[in-house]
This record gives sequence, structure tokens and C-alpha cells, in this order.
Amino acid sequence: MKRVFLIVLDSFGIGELPDAADYGDKGTNTLKSISKSKFFNMKNMKEMGFNNIDGIDFLEGVDNPTATVARLKEVSKGKDTTIGHWEIAGVQSERPLPTYPDGFPKEVLDEFTKLTGHGVLCNKPYSGTVVINEYGDEHVKTGDVIVYTSADSVFQIAAHEDVVPLEELYDMCRKARKMLVGEHGVGRVIARPFVGEGNGNYTRTSHRHDFSIEPPKVTMLDQLKAAGKDVLAIGKINDIFAGKGITEYVYTSGNPDGIDRTIEWMDKDFDGLCFINLVDTDMLYGHRNDVDGYAKAIAYFDEKLPEIVAKLRDDDILMITADHGCDPGYTVSTDHSREHVFFVMYGKNVEPKNLGTRDTFADIAATVLDYHGITPEFDGKSML
Repeated sequence: MKRVFLIVLDSFGIGELPDAADYGDKGTNTLKSISKSKFFNMKNMKEMGFNNIDGIDFLEGVDNPTATVARLKEVSKGKDTTIGHWEIAGVQSERPLPTYPDGFPKEVLDEFTKLTGHGVLCNKPYSGTVVINEYGDEHVKTGDVIVYTSADSVFQIAAHEDVVPLEELYDMCRKARKMLVGEHGVGRVIARPFVGEGNGNYTRTSHRHDFSIEPPKVTMLDQLKAAGKDVLAIGKINDIFAGKGITEYVYTSGNPDGIDRTIEWMDKDFDGLCFINLVDTDMLYGHRNDVDGYAKAIAYFDEKLPEIVAKLRDDDILMITADHGCDPGYTVSTDHSREHVFFVMYGKNVEPKNLGTRDTFADIAATVLDYHGITPEFDGKSML
């Protein structure tokens, strides 16, 4: 029985990619920004060899690392959650998913209103925490929902839970998901429920739900499932892949819950992959330029890492990586950043080594499949 635990520390980039300037991200480095915080602590990852990875010349390395490490390039066009996770799973996207810096076209919103019966407020790129406070009162008064986007390929619908019940909001998102295809095939339609008593005093709840577009090609998840393997998903992984290739999943309320659920699920007997996303680094700290908060979240993961390692069985492999950057120190923007990501692979059967810089995130998928004796149906080279 071979188990792989693949943990994505959402947005934990380690330095700009060669084409970062094309995305407005020249000079970004998520790791470097948080390493300056007094709360930064990655002693356990350091021992694995994290600081020895290419480009991390501002942190002290170790002489005898315990894991295999590498720096990974993203070949897909884009820098968002969907594109990054797809490439981790083997899908390299030649074209970025559509984005809407000026808001969605009138014909899209007219069709949305026709399908849902709700008018639309905002229709601009916006911070999710700001938009509900600026448009929340009008939403509560009129019943029109707040539709907004970001630098990512997303169609986000915010509504007060007392005005639009959760199931109605989710149904609205499902209708939008079916509508948004072809040239308007955004990566995710996201339900953003909130609560509050008015006068611009609103807060988002934990009832967010993502409705993703299906990956356009076969992924490692599809291949594992087709081979009779188990594919377990923790956090928003099931949403990112629209449930495709997943055999069991659970949602989480944040990083502490995601880490606890991972440790709990390590007691499960399964043959295949457990794929985990820890989103707080991106959602709560990267997008809010909160350097200290980001550093604390990474330090908390590092503190819990020995518990995860202690649960590994003899034939288990632990992989840790990221899907893109979101440099909290880059105050020009609160958007994702086009960065390299790290890769750490640990296990009793893994020989520690530094694999330098790899050409694609898809090498992770190829490695997972190689460990299970499956030939990838996509570009990617195993790191075993």
C-alpha cells in the first residue's frame, strides 16, 4: 500500500519567474518578504533542505538535508489557483483563463439576471472584504447581488446570508457556472456569503464555495482513479478540480483545521494520493499584504510538520509545494505574483538530493504516478 501526501501551501512562491515582468510582477518574492518578519520560523523545513533550493541565497542552508528538494518553473500561462493546481496535476495551459479588468460584459450580466432573477451591483475587480462593506447596504436594501472579480479568472457572487439563503446562492453559482463557458469560461465561480448588521459593517463567513471549470485534459487524479487508486482531497482541492478524479473529500475552515484533518486522515488505510490545500497564506495574508500574518501561518505549519512526519508509514511519501506566489511585501498590488515554487519530498525510501530547477510543476504529477507504477499521459518527468 503506497500513500502519497501532497500538501500545497497556497501562494508560497520563492522568487520571480523569468517572465514575471509580463505579469507586472518584476521583483516579487513571497519567501523573501516574509523572511524579514520577526515571526518567520521554518526550522523543520530548513532541516529538510528547503533553504538549499536554487535562488534561496538569503537564508542559511544545511549540510545534510533529509529530503529531496527542487525549484519548479510554471510553463502554463497565468498565475492563479486553478492554473497552478492543474499544472501540479499534469495539465499545462497554453492560454490563460479569461480575466475582466473592466468588469464583465453587459450580455454576460443580462444573461445572469435572466437565469437567477437577481440584479447586479459593482461588476468591477475588488477586494472581497472591501466590496461587501461598500455595496452591502445597497444589496440588503434591493436584493441585487454583488458580482465582482479580481486579477484572477473568477466570477464572484457576494450575498448576505439573511437576504439570499446559502442554497439559493449556491444554485445561483451553479447557473453561472453553466453559463460561463467558451470565451467566458472563467476558472472559478465563487459564492461569497457574508453577515452583518449594516452600515458597512459586514464580514465574510466560512461558507464560501468554489465552482470550477473542469480541467481540459487528463490529470494525475484521473489516471490514479482509473487505475483503481484512492484520491483523497482536503480543503478546496475538490472544488479546484470540479470533483473530477476525486474519490473522497472534505472541506476545511482554514489552515489549522486543514492540518488537523491531514494528521487525522493519515490514520486511514488507502492506496493512492491525499491532496491537501492550505489556503490561509493566500486568502488571509497574501492578498491583504499582511507580511507578519503570512509568516505566522508558515511558522505554524512548520511547527506542526513533525506531527505529520511522525505519522508517515514506511512506504509513504510526503510532498510539499505551492501553486503560485502572492508576495505580501509587494505593495504595488494585492494580486497573485508570477513566481517559482518550491518542492520538498520526504520519506524513508526517498534519497535526499537537490534536483536544481525543474521545467514544470507537472513533474510533481509524473512523480506521483511513477511511484504508483502508472505512465503519465502528459508532459512531466518523475523526480524519483
